[in-house]
Amino acid sequence: MFEFDQYLGFLLFLLILTIGFWLLIFLTAIIPYWVGGALIERLKEIKEGKKNKDK
Repeated sequence: MFEFDQYLGFLLFLLILTIGFWLLIFLTAIIPYWVGGALIERLKEIKEGKKNKDK
């Protein structure tokens, strides 16, 4: 039979695996969206700046 230490080790393994999975989802989905949005906003600001400078 399993001893309590082995059970805790298995739970710790599952916890680390789950945290790693969600971190991977976060890094591959949310961060590129965030960076892309920031880039688009920055380009809009630059465009507005050029427009106001021309006037």
